Amino acid sequence: MAVQNEFEKKRSRTLRWGYLFAGSAFILFLVFLGKILFLQNTNVQEIKDDYINKNYREATLNAARGNLFAADGSILATTVMRYDVYLDFKVIKDSVYNNNIGALTDSLSAMFGKPRSYFRDRLDQQKKAKNQYYALVKGLDFDEYDRIRNFPIFKKGKNKGGFIIDRNFKRELATTQIGAGTIGMDNGITKSGLEGAFSKYLTGTNGTRLEQRVNSSQWKPIDYWKVKEPIDGQDVYTTIDLRIQDIAHSALEKQLVKFDADHGCVLVMEVETGKVKAMVNLRRTEPGIYVDAYNYALKDATEPGSTFKTVSLLAAMDDGFIDEETKVDVGNGIWTYAKQRITDGHGGGVYEISDVLAKSSNVGSAKLITKFYADKPKVFLDHLRRWKMFDKMEIEIPGITKPYIVTPKDKRWNAATLASLAYGYSSRFNLLQMTTFYNGIANKGKMLKPLFIEKIMKDGKVLYEAKPQVMVNKMASAKAIQLMTSSLTKAVEKGTAKSIFTPNLKMAGKTGTARFEYWKPGPAKYQASFAGFYPSDHPKYTCFVMINQPDNSKGFYGATVAAPVFKEIAGKTFLKTPQNVEQEMLVDKKVDLSKMIEPNATLAMNENKMPNVVGMIGKNIIPQLENAGYRVDFKGVGRIKEQFPLEGTTINKNQRIYLQLQ
Repeated sequence: MAVQNEFEKKRSRTLRWGYLFAGSAFILFLVFLGKILFLQNTNVQEIKDDYINKNYREATLNAARGNLFAADGSILATTVMRYDVYLDFKVIKDSVYNNNIGALTDSLSAMFGKPRSYFRDRLDQQKKAKNQYYALVKGLDFDEYDRIRNFPIFKKGKNKGGFIIDRNFKRELATTQIGAGTIGMDNGITKSGLEGAFSKYLTGTNGTRLEQRVNSSQWKPIDYWKVKEPIDGQDVYTTIDLRIQDIAHSALEKQLVKFDADHGCVLVMEVETGKVKAMVNLRRTEPGIYVDAYNYALKDATEPGSTFKTVSLLAAMDDGFIDEETKVDVGNGIWTYAKQRITDGHGGGVYEISDVLAKSSNVGSAKLITKFYADKPKVFLDHLRRWKMFDKMEIEIPGITKPYIVTPKDKRWNAATLASLAYGYSSRFNLLQMTTFYNGIANKGKMLKPLFIEKIMKDGKVLYEAKPQVMVNKMASAKAIQLMTSSLTKAVEKGTAKSIFTPNLKMAGKTGTARFEYWKPGPAKYQASFAGFYPSDHPKYTCFVMINQPDNSKGFYGATVAAPVFKEIAGKTFLKTPQNVEQEMLVDKKVDLSKMIEPNATLAMNENKMPNVVGMIGKNIIPQLENAGYRVDFKGVGRIKEQFPLEGTTINKNQRIYLQLQ
């Protein structure tokens, strides 16, 4: 009985403690539950503001921009990965740091060409401060990243070696055959060139990731926590033909150097499709050095001069005022109309209509147009409206200028304005607009919209393929188009452009010599041009050449300055077709700037020491370095401004050399 009582006492005591514990736990649970409910419904925003928002943030994870291709699939611009290296000294143990810092600074010194002390001082300072996100180096390519991640300490990784990598995308020009100005850019603020034109396709959809605050000004990415994956952009194939582009670039560059001109441009368009196969814009940056930095072909509107006679006379041909039998007496080449003195530079006499174009007669053009349209200029101007000459061209590339034509509604209009229009003044056009007009004549009167895009692809699938787009279905009667074509052909065979005539490749075209800023005092400024198509009997390409401000003492007429560029492009673009063109056309005339400007300096590589190349021309130096077995990365054009490694640094074969050009 006593044993039973003792058992009951122990049992009762145990139950009381159990109930007490359970009750306490329940009360504690209620307290926690109440606290949670309190936090959820009272100061959620306060906690979020005080801790989460101050220590974590959602950052943009950039999508890779799609590739920009030439028509044949050659890459024009591509997105490459660049690596930024950061160090978290807080996770690097003192023993690891002390035992390996010497070897690490040796490796860094060898890679970047700076003294060991340079790196040792900075790393020791950051280690002492326990910096968790020290920026060591930025913008490494994959080879450099692959090398540095195996350095002492770094090879232990992020958690033990403090090695943090932030990957970024960088847009790079992938070919030297087409300039940066033509390819253009889209930096989020400014859009230009092909990059700007097709940005809506090239641009992907950005993702997001979480970043953790390191200090007041630094945030460290949390790589494993991506809130939203980015979607890369689409690939765009342009209409640019790199072979034709290179031919046009070479021919234009040579002529600019020869005549010491300020700038020039070339457009080549495929007749049957309107596809722009080449677009070259070159500007002088220093004597003998020309770079593609501004799109004159689209962004500049200038008075076209005599190339516009094709436009004005086609209107009269279409209206039936002019035919093969038309003749005009230009007298001695001087004519005064409405108190305006008009002169010719190619003699006088009675001209047939083909001679007016062939000899580029200002007097003949003005006499014909004023004869038929002086009392009804609207009829003449309506032709220009129908040919879209008043309209800003609707193309993808940003920045194209709107044309300007003086009309009776303008204050500038007077009795002599129509005569000025007839031979290419009192109006302004960009080069693309004029090329499109000439291409319409070459295409038997069907004017096509200029195309810069071939197709759009994503993951190997064609999403869009461009087709020819008609702007004007019938510019003029078949008779008028044929008469204009034969007149332009005669201009090459017997007229102002006879210097480029070759019996083996029929070409049609018109020279132009326009004086601009003629109202300003000082030496005269000229713009030489040539517009045409080839072969004239079965046109395949239309080409427009413009050279601005050549040295007047060397020549300034379109026939002398611009037409030879057209001839070289025409000859060389038919190398792949059975055309028996003159041998002199087929010779590679790519300008050798090194010979025309200064002797080609020869580098002396003494005992694998980096020479001093600052101030030298990049085109001369870069091939020598590459031929010596070094990999060269460079930016810009012209003369070398900066080099890395520095002069006297020991360099090994296959080592990368960085050059900054002007």
